[in-house]
Amino acid sequence: MLHLTRTFALRLICVLVLAAGGSLAAGPALARSASFSALPVNYDFATAFVATFALPTVSPPGANNFSCRPSAAHRYPVVLVHGTFENQNDNWQAASAVLVNHGYCVFAFNYGGSDAANPVQGTGDIVASAQQLSAFVNQVLAATGAAKVDIVGHSQGGMMPRYYLKFLGGAAKVNTLVGLAPSNHGTTIDGLTTLTQTLGLLGVFTSGLNVACTACAEQEVGSPFLTSLNAGGDTVRGVHYTVIESKDDEVVTPYTSAFLSGPNVTNITVQNQCSLDQSDHLELAYDPIALADVLNALDPAHPVHVPCVLVLPVTGPVGPVPPF
Repeated sequence: MLHLTRTFALRLICVLVLAAGGSLAAGPALARSASFSALPVNYDFATAFVATFALPTVSPPGANNFSCRPSAAHRYPVVLVHGTFENQNDNWQAASAVLVNHGYCVFAFNYGGSDAANPVQGTGDIVASAQQLSAFVNQVLAATGAAKVDIVGHSQGGMMPRYYLKFLGGAAKVNTLVGLAPSNHGTTIDGLTTLTQTLGLLGVFTSGLNVACTACAEQEVGSPFLTSLNAGGDTVRGVHYTVIESKDDEVVTPYTSAFLSGPNVTNITVQNQCSLDQSDHLELAYDPIALADVLNALDPAHPVHVPCVLVLPVTGPVGPVPPF
């Protein structure tokens, strides 16, 4: 879930500064994967967002090649699921390229928007969005001939697939779910929910939020949707779960609400691997440290080296990123 005011403010700053000829990039943003070197990887959320936000129907780099057939090394195609207010193109410029360069068949789609051409996606009812995910997974399985998919999701996109797994038969079709800063147990929206609840105004606040973004209200701590989703446990049998989160997440608050409990769960805090990593909620899907963790979650038998470089909120790595 993305905080309405802060997220749009960050994005507006990115657009205005870059449009004026400034650069938010703190260093070289392009790097190449060690494995294939086929696609450049932009680890800078700000520049990627400015370039791609208005092109939501364009697939991220290397994605949606429906003639791709999974290799013996990577049997499961990867489905990328964007977050609230984002779309397939602006959310996955880095991750899609990294995964394709490492030999995966990668697929992405838009969900939860008023229509597929709207740059602002992921705002609709989460149950309906999970149904869209179900239909897309079926499409990918039919095209690739794979038995299952892996899912990598950011923010709402890391939480929403859990509804698909738990209630829509997705557990039989998914091997691994990787969540980047997922809103698994909701967010206080920087304490606003807690404050309004204390003042007896939570219902008024939720009603106002629901008008603009149904999915936002559903991601509040204690919402009926999340209460139902998490009843009886966080996980379902047969699926592997990895959650990757930053202590500096300003949207999923507290950041620990992203984490899951149960069997087959791995929870990762990126600062425990690299104290230089200052990724926020937006940058985490572009963070090379987090993306190395994604690769290791999808193929734990062949782990890559997790780099450690200075990563700034929104704008990404300072200096070059070593191959991984």
